[in-house]
Amino acid sequence: MKRHIVICGLGLILSGCGGNSFIGNFQLDRNLNLENTNHTEMIHSETSEVPQGINKATNPQFKVGSQAIITKGHMPGMKGATANIVGAYDTNVYSVSYTPTTGGEPVKNHKWVIQEELRDVVDKIHEPGSKVVLEAEHMPGMIGATATVDSAEHTTVYMIDYTPTTGGEPVKNHKWVIGSELKAK
Repeated sequence: MKRHIVICGLGLILSGCGGNSFIGNFQLDRNLNLENTNHTEMIHSETSEVPQGINKATNPQFKVGSQAIITKGHMPGMKGATANIVGAYDTNVYSVSYTPTTGGEPVKNHKWVIQEELRDVVDKIHEPGSKVVLEAEHMPGMIGATATVDSAEHTTVYMIDYTPTTGGEPVKNHKWVIGSELKAK
């Protein structure tokens, strides 16, 4: 009897730990080890809409319409994938830590939230350690969450299309990656 329980329990654990699952139209991959962050619940809205007030980049390192290789991945299958650059914008960009408004474990070092996705848009950059209120919808429980700025810089952010290296459907209009996460193809 004990052996049967152990085998069943092991089966449940393994089935819950591997592979892909779906929530609505959003695919999750649990076989992921990302740098200091958990983006397995990242929401792909696929909309090309950008926040009001954001400025198109005047001289981006990667031009709209060009391709680049993604060198760092926030999500399953990003690293090593070919990115099609569909938007380039100059703004302040932040990595942030916060506790989702929906409950659950704190999210550490979420990359990236831009200035225009904060509740109180200001003209100055928020320094690391600052508290901000999120208006981004990248992950469940982000909107309205108070976050701590982990890093901040003024740079060009890119909206990209890519097909995950892990397989699956192409991702359209992923927001955001920065130039240091891309290399010329």
